Order: sequence, then structure tokens, then C-alpha cells
Amino acid sequence: MFVIIVGGGRTGSHLARMLHSNGHQIRVVDDRPEVIAKLRRELFKEAAVLGDVSSPSVLEAAGIHRAQVLAAVTADDEANLVVTTLGRFEFRVPRTIARVNNPENAWMFTADMGVDVALNQADIMGRMIAEEMSLGDMMTLLKLRKGQFSVVEEKVHPLAPAHGKAIGDLKLPPECVLIAIIRKGNLILPRGDVVLQQADEILAVVHSSQVGELAALLGPGRA
Repeated sequence: MFVIIVGGGRTGSHLARMLHSNGHQIRVVDDRPEVIAKLRRELFKEAAVLGDVSSPSVLEAAGIHRAQVLAAVTADDEANLVVTTLGRFEFRVPRTIARVNNPENAWMFTADMGVDVALNQADIMGRMIAEEMSLGDMMTLLKLRKGQFSVVEEKVHPLAPAHGKAIGDLKLPPECVLIAIIRKGNLILPRGDVVLQQADEILAVVHSSQVGELAALLGPGRA
């Protein structure tokens, strides 16, 4: 994909290196000559474009007309909103992503401002910490659908309500699907007649509102 990253600081430069190493075409726009010089040394000469990040002509020079994704990740919320607004409504970029620096500004990062996905770092970190504190040994591996669902992993505890029961007899949360069981290094498909044993590693997809229910089913003494 062709991706334009606006903001070449730590977040933007890390994203640029990651996407470039995965074979994507990238352009980074920043107004600091030293940042641009560093990116050109680390990536390639054409990777970085120097100029006002909210200038339509600078964005055009970066190739925004052919961009499939635009990520505005500067440390300035106002600049990020200007960029996504231009990207969506002026240049018709299919996918726009914006970084939210100040949580109090999160309400502005909406589709009306051209934002498809708002990354509120403080809110994401806070929610993850609160969730991990409440889930015991359960580990969140991946977030899906903007955080609505999670791919989680937990070992079956010997005192868990699920221990010794067949999957078909478990009262799983309504929006939860077991996707795999790893037992002594072997992968087992979670069919209804499979009986869960101590130390089975359970992989599941579950709605964010129901991860606690699943943790209570697989963990110790949380019936």
C-alpha cells in the first residue's frame, strides 16, 4: 500500500520504518529539516518530504492523490485534524488515521473531521491497564473492531469451573468463541466433546464486555 505519514517524530518514524520493512510504500511529511535528514538516511531519499504538514501543496508533493492510507501522528492535535480533513474531503484518501495527544480533544476526532480511526493513546493505555488488572492470568493478544473484541489466551486452572468439563457443557459468554486449545505442545480443535484439562492453553475471541466472564470460567475460584 502507499501510505503517507504526517509527523516524523518518534511515533511517525517508527511507523515509517515498520511499514517500509513490510514492503509498503511510504512518505513522511515533517517541517523539521533535521527530522527529514534523519529519515532520508535511515530509509531512502524520497521517503521524507520537508514542508508545512497542513499545506495542500506539500501533501500533493508527497503524493497524496495516490495515497491509500493517511496517518496524521504529529504532537499537535489541531494539525492532525487539519490534515485528516484535507485528506478526506479535498484529496479523497480512502482511509485516515489520527493521533489524539490530549484526551480532552478526543471528541473532535470524528468522521465529520475526516477521521476514520482516532488513536487516543492515553485512553488506550488506561483501558488496557484496567483490563489487565481485572483479568488475572488472562492475556490480551489482539484487539479487533476498534477494541470491541479481543483475542485472549489463558491456561485452565485446576480450580477453574471449566476444568474437567466438555466444551459443549460450558456456559460460555454469548459473544465468545473458542478458537484453539494448545495441550502439551499439540493443537486441539475446540469441538464440543473435548474435555478441558489443567494447563490447557485456551485461545478465544470475546467481546470486550465479556472478558471478565471468560476469565471467571477459566481461572481459579471465580465461578
